[in-house]
Amino acid sequence: MPFSGLPYWRLSGFYLFYFATLGILVPYWGLYLQWEGFSARQIGELTAILLATRIIAPNVWGWIADHRGQRMRIVRLASFLSILAFSAIFISQSYYWIAGVMVLFSFFWNASLPQFEVTTLQHLGEHSHHYSKIRVWGSIGFICVVVILGWLLDRYDAGIVPYALLISISGIWLISLSVPESASRHLSLNHIPIKTLLKQPSVRAFLAICFLMLVSHGPYYTFYSIYLEQHGYSRTLIGQLWALGVIAELMVFLVMHRWLPRFGIRKVLLASLLLAALRWLLIAFYADQILILIVAQSLHAASYGAYHAASIAWVHHHFIGCNQGRGQALYSSMSFGAGGAAGSLLSGYLWLTPGPQITFILAALTASSAFLIGFIWLKTIKTPAVK
Repeated sequence: MPFSGLPYWRLSGFYLFYFATLGILVPYWGLYLQWEGFSARQIGELTAILLATRIIAPNVWGWIADHRGQRMRIVRLASFLSILAFSAIFISQSYYWIAGVMVLFSFFWNASLPQFEVTTLQHLGEHSHHYSKIRVWGSIGFICVVVILGWLLDRYDAGIVPYALLISISGIWLISLSVPESASRHLSLNHIPIKTLLKQPSVRAFLAICFLMLVSHGPYYTFYSIYLEQHGYSRTLIGQLWALGVIAELMVFLVMHRWLPRFGIRKVLLASLLLAALRWLLIAFYADQILILIVAQSLHAASYGAYHAASIAWVHHHFIGCNQGRGQALYSSMSFGAGGAAGSLLSGYLWLTPGPQITFILAALTASSAFLIGFIWLKTIKTPAVK
């Protein structure tokens, strides 16, 4: 690493456990809900609840963190409360009970990542383009979990999924106890008013892109495992395909610190949107051809890896001073929150009629729309001088 004094392994450990949790929720939560007997519409709604709290939670916690400056205290508290909330899943498996549990759990769980992103970037300081070298451990956590759990699900029923989740979210809290608070105290109190930033066309275009990109991911995050199972793939192979996507993402994270300075944030972001559209088309038309599915999963390097790294960098450069926490919160709420929830709901309503193929085609059109918005309105803007 080109810098010293960085708590590299403690920061990396948080990402490992956080995205291990995501590696359980994204591929296997839908399978668990299907095992419990819920319909496609109910699965879409319950997944949307999990994501919809990201519209509110990151902004609430981000406002608190930007004013109090104690980000890691918030991360620790939110992580602990997420454990308590999720533990209630074992009391009942009725639709409304699970919905209530997911509202509480996700409200606290979704609070931690945006604030931890700010803490990581503050630790990195002028080396923020090396963010991906830390974030890569999140990809490793995801890969390990989807492979191991996919193998276990071929041998046991989906009832093991909530237990795996409880273990992983406990890991998030435990590792958060070791991450130092100090860097979060060096944030300048001078900042550009958030209302001024939101009036800029480039900022509005960026937030619209975030929303549409995650809407396009709706059928993938909610139904991809179910879709593959319907095409005759084993759960072991499904887990391996998910892992392949994240391995491709990992490879991108390892080189992103070179790509962003070389190509610029705008070009990387636009390329990721086009390749996302291609990915959804491949999944729509070639689900029975494993080699093409492998290519499609490799494009996760673009549709998530390059997109996320470029977006984090964009927010870091445009939301400065006391707006950093709220900037990351806005990115999280507009993309993984509002966009993810809308995508899950829509895919749940479209999955049976007109069907999976049309649903993925519509996802490709949505990603293409995001590209057009970015191509026209997403320009590199100079951040006004802080007074």
